[in-house]
Amino acid sequence: MARITLQNTKTNATVETHSVSFESGTATLKGMLYLPKAAKSPLPAAIVTGAWTTVKEQMAGTYARELAARGIAALAFDFTGWGESTGAPRYVEDPAVKTADIRAAAQFLANLPEIDATQVSGLGVCASSGYMAAAVADDAALQKVALVAPWLHDPALAEVIYGGAETAAKLIAASEAEDAAETVLLGASATDATAVMFQAPYYTEEDRGLIAAYDNKFSLASWKPWLTYDAQVSADRLSKPMLMVGSPSIALPAGAEAYENRTKAPLEKLWLGEDVTQFDFYDRKDAVTAAADAVADFFKS
Repeated sequence: MARITLQNTKTNATVETHSVSFESGTATLKGMLYLPKAAKSPLPAAIVTGAWTTVKEQMAGTYARELAARGIAALAFDFTGWGESTGAPRYVEDPAVKTADIRAAAQFLANLPEIDATQVSGLGVCASSGYMAAAVADDAALQKVALVAPWLHDPALAEVIYGGAETAAKLIAASEAEDAAETVLLGASATDATAVMFQAPYYTEEDRGLIAAYDNKFSLASWKPWLTYDAQVSADRLSKPMLMVGSPSIALPAGAEAYENRTKAPLEKLWLGEDVTQFDFYDRKDAVTAAADAVADFFKS
């Protein structure tokens, strides 16, 4: 049963937050609902999801708070098996599971009395861009999709990114081992070269993404669903309005370009300068402000 835990409400000058939980399959997902204090119900709303391996307190929460400050109710949540949410196996980056979670979040939002069910949209940052685009393409509860610093790979791109066909095949084979789900790797590290993200900005910085709430773990079972995922295919099904926000320096501009060329959906773009990197879109104030302004205007238009 969906529930809002009002006793955990936090407020600032323009935004109040409520702890929430809702069901997705057999898992109970934990989230934070960000509400604009001065706006009148029913409100336009958005589901906000972040990069791979991340939790609601990272870039998803950053953008949810920014959207609420601009008059849009926004939900950030932990996916099945991550953060405070239940579900097993833990720490598996499974696009199918995460896409299903987004659709469960859409149903949850649409049924809240504070929300205008005809104005529920989705914002995906980085890896979850593919999950969000697919969810919006297929779910009548979601009206528009915005992608920030989109990471939109298909299996062919994944092979190039992860060292070629042979390396990708070895990772997939390892993820199919009997004990793969119980084999948990370090997500990110500035000093441990065995981490999945070695010396990656944001994830390894305590004043940025390396926060206490971050699981910083990656199940070996993630490799097959991640490397075989096709984020491009939803372009064939998407007919709803889309906004892409990025720059020439995002991590996978080829994926964004391929999706843009493939989709027939109404598409708007905001491309910032070359000095704005993938990681800057997660928390650099000017980049986040520009992206949030564009997304809020797009959702409310």
